[in-house]
Amino acid sequence: MTPPYSTVESQLESSLYKIGIPPRPAILDRIHAEMQKDEPDFKQLSDIISADVALSASLISITNSPYFGLRGHVHSTREAMMVLGLNITSKAIAGIAMRHAFPQSPHLERFWDASARIARLSGWLAQRITKLSADDAYTFGLFRDCGIPILLSHFPEYTGILKEANHDAARSFTDIEDIVLPTNHAVVGYVLAQNWWLSDETILSIRHHHNADILSTPAIPPSMNSRQMIAIAQLAEHLLQQHSGLSITQEWVKLGSACLHLLRLAEDDIKKLLAEAIPVIEAEN
Repeated sequence: MTPPYSTVESQLESSLYKIGIPPRPAILDRIHAEMQKDEPDFKQLSDIISADVALSASLISITNSPYFGLRGHVHSTREAMMVLGLNITSKAIAGIAMRHAFPQSPHLERFWDASARIARLSGWLAQRITKLSADDAYTFGLFRDCGIPILLSHFPEYTGILKEANHDAARSFTDIEDIVLPTNHAVVGYVLAQNWWLSDETILSIRHHHNADILSTPAIPPSMNSRQMIAIAQLAEHLLQQHSGLSITQEWVKLGSACLHLLRLAEDDIKKLLAEAIPVIEAEN
């Protein structure tokens, strides 16, 4: 008798921790604890963040980026937190910490650069064509493929699997991974997102972002917000690839039609969006 899907999923998640999911940063625990209070202690949290010079500088830089559209500039961690609020601060710090959780390499630098641009484009597209929170779209874009660097660091053969999956125009990306590995990057990213306390919609979007049925069948969970996150990030990746001519994958071939239908866009809209998106794409990360 085949075990229930939920049981298999639970067993798989448990085994993934042996692969080496990066532990949740302690600062996320502190922010989460403060968010539960009626009067969060911004000063104490800003002091903790400020003690990590790289983290503090990155948070200030993100707050001052064109993405948030501030009229002035913040100059301290506390100012950044007051402007962003604890919820967005938590998401921003999670994104910074994720990048710092992996050893530096030229290959991963390209990955992080593309992820940052996709995240930024996703936030911009959310504001431009949907009512979805730009911050949620940005966070999903940043974490969508976070399972990839984890698998790259633990499976020497994964580079070849990744290349095959990126060039296959018929099979699901994750199906190709599942043939060779005991898991796939969507499941690994889903587990990390759970452990790092991202929102439920973001977590489910990461889990299902290569599932064409999710985009085209409204009766199947997750929510419409999750579907829109997936569609927007896929469109953002397509726009980035069209602009740069680099890292072309087959995901738009497999998912593009469903994404456009979900976002109520036509093929002709892509050229217009691409022209408008160039400043967002070319902004420094």
